[in-house]
Amino acid sequence: QLQLVESGGGLVQPGGSLRLSCVASDAFTFRISTVSWLRQAPGKALEWIATINVDGTDAYYADSVKGRFTISRDNEKNTLFLDLVNLKSEDTAMYHCRIGGGMGTPGGPGTQVTVSS
Repeated sequence: QLQLVESGGGLVQPGGSLRLSCVASDAFTFRISTVSWLRQAPGKALEWIATINVDGTDAYYADSVKGRFTISRDNEKNTLFLDLVNLKSEDTAMYHCRIGGGMGTPGGPGTQVTVSS
């Protein structure tokens, strides 16, 4: 069964940056799949953030993160990335990756991003 493990979260000041990673246990499934990042802020619904296609040539973003977040992937390492820059307090959330495009059930336990001064 495919497992996804996110990492890279932490406490950062407003305006700061982070790189999140998501490693897949099943290389074959990862390499043939569109993959996405989601997040869930305290007391709020799960939110889709970004999706990237199989070979990394196309990416799609929610308006709330467009221009600040960048999704990418390394198929040789079965890893999905999310680069976060110019972080805002409203970016505070648990960040999850998933296999598939758009909204859906998170694939891993998530990594916490907290933006605070």
